[in-house]
Amino acid sequence: MIGIELVVSVISLTVVTVMLYASRMRSNTRRGTLLVIMCISAALYWYDHGERFEHHGFYNLLVFLAIFVPLNVAIALFYVLWCKIDNFIVYFSISLVIGGIAASASLVHYRRVFDQGTLGVFQYTPGECQWTGRNIPFIDLLPAGTQNFWAGSMYCRPESQKIKASVDGDGVLRVVCESEDKDVFVDILPETRQWPLKDKDMWNVFNHLVLKRIVRLPYSSSRPFVLNKTTQAVVVRCGSSSTIVTRVSPSLAKLPVYVPPSDSETRSSGSSASALVSARFNISGVQKVQLERPNVIYLMLDAVSHRQFYRRLPKSAQVLKTLHRPGSHRLFELYRYHSVGFSTDNSTKATYVGEIFPSRPNPLPIWAHYRDRGYVTARVETGCDDWAKEYTGNKYKSQEYSVGNRSLDYELSSPFCLPEYYPNVGNAFGNFKGPYSLTARCLYGRYVHDWAFDYLSQLRTELREHRTKQLAHQKDARPYMISATFLEGHEGTGEVLRTVDDSLAAFLASMRDSGELNDTVLIIGADHGLHMGLNFAFLQSGRIEHKNPFFAMLVPEWLHEFSEKYQTEYGSEKVSPFVANEQRLVTPFETHHTFRVLADWPEFETDSWKRSLFAAQKAGKTCEEAGIGASFCMCEILTIL
Repeated sequence: MIGIELVVSVISLTVVTVMLYASRMRSNTRRGTLLVIMCISAALYWYDHGERFEHHGFYNLLVFLAIFVPLNVAIALFYVLWCKIDNFIVYFSISLVIGGIAASASLVHYRRVFDQGTLGVFQYTPGECQWTGRNIPFIDLLPAGTQNFWAGSMYCRPESQKIKASVDGDGVLRVVCESEDKDVFVDILPETRQWPLKDKDMWNVFNHLVLKRIVRLPYSSSRPFVLNKTTQAVVVRCGSSSTIVTRVSPSLAKLPVYVPPSDSETRSSGSSASALVSARFNISGVQKVQLERPNVIYLMLDAVSHRQFYRRLPKSAQVLKTLHRPGSHRLFELYRYHSVGFSTDNSTKATYVGEIFPSRPNPLPIWAHYRDRGYVTARVETGCDDWAKEYTGNKYKSQEYSVGNRSLDYELSSPFCLPEYYPNVGNAFGNFKGPYSLTARCLYGRYVHDWAFDYLSQLRTELREHRTKQLAHQKDARPYMISATFLEGHEGTGEVLRTVDDSLAAFLASMRDSGELNDTVLIIGADHGLHMGLNFAFLQSGRIEHKNPFFAMLVPEWLHEFSEKYQTEYGSEKVSPFVANEQRLVTPFETHHTFRVLADWPEFETDSWKRSLFAAQKAGKTCEEAGIGASFCMCEILTIL
């Protein structure tokens, strides 16, 4: 509806503008009319100039200007050329015909590309649901960068001073500043993992407490600067320049094994809503199946549709393709992956808790299930928020409860609460600064996501080296579960996501080259597609994208072989579960059960297995059966009359 309203408002004001200059009005009348229009516009802006999801008048204004300004410039240019060039209408008509033919040919190409994936394509299989409405991706006619070129450079400006800083294995920080005459200070960022829910309330609580609890100390190279063992990150400041130093501490060798409470609700079967005792399957008696528990890495790309991933992350898509190596590890992609809610709320609750409306108090997220089973758990939040507090916080009996302390061994959040990125005054979620901005998101001369990938690489190195040593000595090696959230896809133009491409491609390549995919399940998924901007507001293809988030999963060969064998022996269909699920309607609920099965390995609940992506999901599943509301369903089974 907002798209129609914007179009009507743009056309109305354009007509008024043209009439003002085309009609023979007195100059005073023209000025008076323009003044009235400006006053009305100012009044509307004053009435709603919000930049939040609930009140987004300023964002609407930007969309209005994005249409109004080019349209009126085009009209003015048309008028000037019409007056200056003889037979201009003829030339213009020929250009329209040629342009129309070129655009039509391009749309045919982009419509075909819309269905493509890394290794396969969306198949129009009889009996399976199809995307509803006319899917014509006009948005692909716009070159990359068109929608936010006016917002400035998409690159981060380097810091004026070069700073070299590192932390050794003993926790000693060493700093070399380019200008030796500058005073050097170190900001010790607070470790937020143990904070209670009440301290992690997003915006004006969490970020302010991070800033309040920062400890600034002078640095001197003449004496050792030893960090506290729980410190994950510091900011080194040299004059007007700064840099962030992260580390994984304490080391895994010194990390105590977590002992969960005996009444932990993660020990219950099925989802947190289930009170039934599910049968269990132990693979220890199955030959040629790896009993060592797999590592799990989950990268959540907020607001990135299937098509948007390939549209804005071409380098990552190319590297992703190289990760498919039958015999070592295999890549699978879900083409009918359907979100279960408009925004992050419902889909992530379905993924992390297994329910949209948690039926039990204290609904611990999925990483608590892993920690309770001996996994090392780590999480990176790049938006200065806490998922448990934001989406299930009201379900906990006490706001003094610490979900992080209960479910995580490592957490990195505090660097992403710094005011250079996350405003500590005014609106933290503005269009031009903050985690939802439509400009490059920078922190001390680098993209915000680069700091996150640095920490992820440190985690992988630390946890993997320790696991390798333990296995070499035939000791019980602790696997790890790492999750991270990236917000670059969450903004109205859909352009900022491009800045992640190089870093994500490098991350995927490093995982491929390290060999860790032989014993690691890697999932790259989104909660939903973009729910704002021109594509979503005006095009059916944009609304399809909104309901079709990206999802790809890499599994080691041994897990792939076991899943195929289990499906053949115990499944209702004798098909490859991975091949079948690529073309079937699946949701974040299946993702949740996939996580549960992996957490329980080498033993799992058969009910969770049947509902996971390791088992072939029902063919011809409807939205109602999948848990998708009727008003939200975008994939329907066609009825042939």
